[in-house]
Amino acid sequence: MTLPTIAATNAVAPANPWALVPPLGNLDAYISAVNRLPLLTPEEEQEAARALRDRNDVDAAGRLVMSHLRLVVSISRQYLGYGLPQGDLIQEGNVGLMKAVKRFDPDQGVRLVSYAMHWIRAEIHEYILKNWRMVKVATTKAQRKLFFNLRSMKQGFKADADALDTHRNTLTESEIDQVAAQLNVKREEVLEMETRMSGGDVLLDPAPSDDGEQAYGPIAYLADAAHEPTAMIESRQRDLLASDGIATALNSLDARSRRIVEERWLRVNDDGSGGMTLHELAAEYGVSAERIRQIEVAAMKKMKKALAEFA
Repeated sequence: MTLPTIAATNAVAPANPWALVPPLGNLDAYISAVNRLPLLTPEEEQEAARALRDRNDVDAAGRLVMSHLRLVVSISRQYLGYGLPQGDLIQEGNVGLMKAVKRFDPDQGVRLVSYAMHWIRAEIHEYILKNWRMVKVATTKAQRKLFFNLRSMKQGFKADADALDTHRNTLTESEIDQVAAQLNVKREEVLEMETRMSGGDVLLDPAPSDDGEQAYGPIAYLADAAHEPTAMIESRQRDLLASDGIATALNSLDARSRRIVEERWLRVNDDGSGGMTLHELAAEYGVSAERIRQIEVAAMKKMKKALAEFA
């Protein structure tokens, strides 16, 4: 994402304080500029809010938004520990500010700054949850509350541990109970969220290393070929051919050919040995072993054709 940008809506004189915000610039220049923007008095805020509500005055909306940009910058600093660019946090917070301005009712008796803080934080929270991990760590309202409060509480515990020269990263049993009681959640939920937060994203299929060695990731051992859809379909087809298909193919043979095939290919004795040999069948039918082999070959061709039609 790009840094937040603000452009003047109308040509203004250089002395106009609203011209302090440059159309483009780095983050430090943006923060310096918004901190120099004038704040609205309660009367000016009420007047602008009513102009926006009653007449849909865009200029009034702009004055409300720009006078509170420093609030977004201030709130964004509270979330720098998540490893996300402050410029992106400010940009998302500005979206929340604009939503707050659009919904603000001047007759409720509260200042816009108090009302907007909720919307700014909500947008920043949503952005962090979507981008902090590739896999979402919090999806329900309770999990989101636990996610943001657990991190700050762990930092407090760590500060106490450092003061005692005790360095650790995990919560103790008493700390888990303390978090669960303060946030009104179960101990199991605290442990699960701590596990989610301590884990990182892992590439399923990592790229080869610089020296050309193949890198193995979870994709190498997570795949379950037995339940892969194509493999399951093929397995069912094989089972069907091995049962109903073979039976249909055998029924297409005459009695002698069927018995020869069964004895040569399908018969298994109790001792693990197969059926009759060519010579044994030849003696039974009073023909040569070569003739039995020819009958067997012809029967197998006929069965293959029957199986193809069955499939």
